[in-house]
Amino acid sequence: MENTEVKAKIEWGVVFKLGLILFVISAVAACLLALTNYVTEGTIAAMNEQSNIEARQEVLPEATSFEAVSEADLADIISAAGIASADELPEAYVGMNGSEIVGYTFKTIPGTGFSGDIEMLTGIAADGTISGITILTMNETPGLGANATNPEFKDQYQGLSATEEVAVSKTGVSGNEIQAMTGATITSKAVTDGVNIASAAYQQLVK
Repeated sequence: MENTEVKAKIEWGVVFKLGLILFVISAVAACLLALTNYVTEGTIAAMNEQSNIEARQEVLPEATSFEAVSEADLADIISAAGIASADELPEAYVGMNGSEIVGYTFKTIPGTGFSGDIEMLTGIAADGTISGITILTMNETPGLGANATNPEFKDQYQGLSATEEVAVSKTGVSGNEIQAMTGATITSKAVTDGVNIASAAYQQLVK
């Protein structure tokens, strides 16, 4: 029996045609994605800014408008306050009610959470008391560290002094302290670190 060899013949014209079709499809898809991004970019930015304004008003309710602290002034504050890294204090705002300064808000990102960074906002009233905090993003354990977003924990900071360090207690509070969450002491301390970063910045800002 003779062995027959079958040799495949490549149709280069077909290959080229298919390659061209795939290239056109990819190019059209890329253009559509770019167009979609261009159209929605402004809307997304506006939504993000509105969310940031609402978060600032949550922690400093008396303010009706906010003025950003300049990058140069923020850098000076970070240096004078002894804050370890500029990443820990990415922004600060002066809260206004008409022409009156009613307080300040500070976004802090203490890198001491149990499951990573915690991005948060602290409001400090003009009289030097903490007016509120809110957690913007976190990856803490559900049912434990994630309880930092609950009012029962967050509200402990209201009325505490921003002119001295806030401490964390496991056994009951006195003075400028908050009660640690059960089973989530690391997260409690991380959030408090964020508040203390804000307090240190506040003390420099009002000098």
